[in-house]
Amino acid sequence: MSTSIKSSTNELTFASVPAADGLNKALALSRVDIIDAIHESKLKGRGGAGFPTGTKWNLAAAETRTPKYMICNADEGEPGTFKDRVILTEFPDLVFDGMTIGARAIGASLGLLYLRAEYGYLHEHLENVVARRRKTGLLGRDIAGIEGFNYDVLIAMGAGAYVCGEETALIESLEGFRGEPRNRPPFPVVSGFLGRPSVINNVETLAWVACIFSKGVEWFRSYGTGASAGHKLFSISGDCEHPGVYEFPFGITVAKLLKEVGGEDAKAVQVGGASGRCVPRSEFERRLAFEDVPTGGSIVVFGPDRDMRAIAHNILDFFVDESCGQCTPCRLGNPKLLQGVEMLQEGTCSLQYLNDLKGLARTMQVASKCGLGQTSSVAFMSILEHFENEVLGRKPLL
Repeated sequence: MSTSIKSSTNELTFASVPAADGLNKALALSRVDIIDAIHESKLKGRGGAGFPTGTKWNLAAAETRTPKYMICNADEGEPGTFKDRVILTEFPDLVFDGMTIGARAIGASLGLLYLRAEYGYLHEHLENVVARRRKTGLLGRDIAGIEGFNYDVLIAMGAGAYVCGEETALIESLEGFRGEPRNRPPFPVVSGFLGRPSVINNVETLAWVACIFSKGVEWFRSYGTGASAGHKLFSISGDCEHPGVYEFPFGITVAKLLKEVGGEDAKAVQVGGASGRCVPRSEFERRLAFEDVPTGGSIVVFGPDRDMRAIAHNILDFFVDESCGQCTPCRLGNPKLLQGVEMLQEGTCSLQYLNDLKGLARTMQVASKCGLGQTSSVAFMSILEHFENEVLGRKPLL
């Protein structure tokens, strides 16, 4: 099968796993054994947070209240990330297989795939896949002959808000409210969609679930690192010769990845999208893994001629626009940081004011309500750390 996903070996996992193969193997197991297998695989969330999937499923399975919900987060709104779009286009059955396996494990009766508004063109395609699965008995009543295992999937559209990638804001949106993060606890596994236990997994995470049951736990753990098992899809863009979606094992160094995509002359790489850190050339031997440089998959390559102040401005301008405005640190902090970058560009930012901005960034990281405000200053701070001379410019500060 042809695919737009690339790798250094051309051994593409998703293309080698038949639809429903992992699902059928998983449904031959008990609910407890399904969760145990995911635990043993050491699968962590591929959306960026890296929470152990088996732990999340176990917490939801332990809840006695019903109904329960299995939710796929397809709100791929992080700038520079486009891998989930490819999975949903080329391998949607693996995602729905993973959702159905998860539903069996936790006891869910309904699945919801939350699709970002910009991917509206995929809506009909996914509805057709769901309809086909209903006709073939992969959705509906008594799936795989398991009496009482009744499960169906609905496609729900987002409205174009970055903050709805955060799981509780996503739930608010699913319920028809403004997408704003909730206070936690309670966590979604206890009180999620409509106040009932809910598991939210990323598109890629669910696809890997299907692969794990198809090819085996030991196969999955044989790749990656001790703390970051398996393969990972990376969305690679920017100043490189061969941008695209790549499959690499966790633990690959930034330098090796750049060699694969033709970006060896880069002076920096933005890892993890707008909310991720900027890795300078001096640190290209660092590994892409949860224990070193974590990422949900976005890799943006910056060539030697890129203006790092302009990059910081672009990122902060994005967060000013996308902040939901619910909490003060994020609502007021991002405009202040953006104003500071503009002052740096104009050469009117004093060292004292720059230090104040650093303090503001640290406050935002600990006081903001959700991941948007907690991470929106990460790129700015890493650019200041690694490109201080370029950020300050030649003009003396006041």
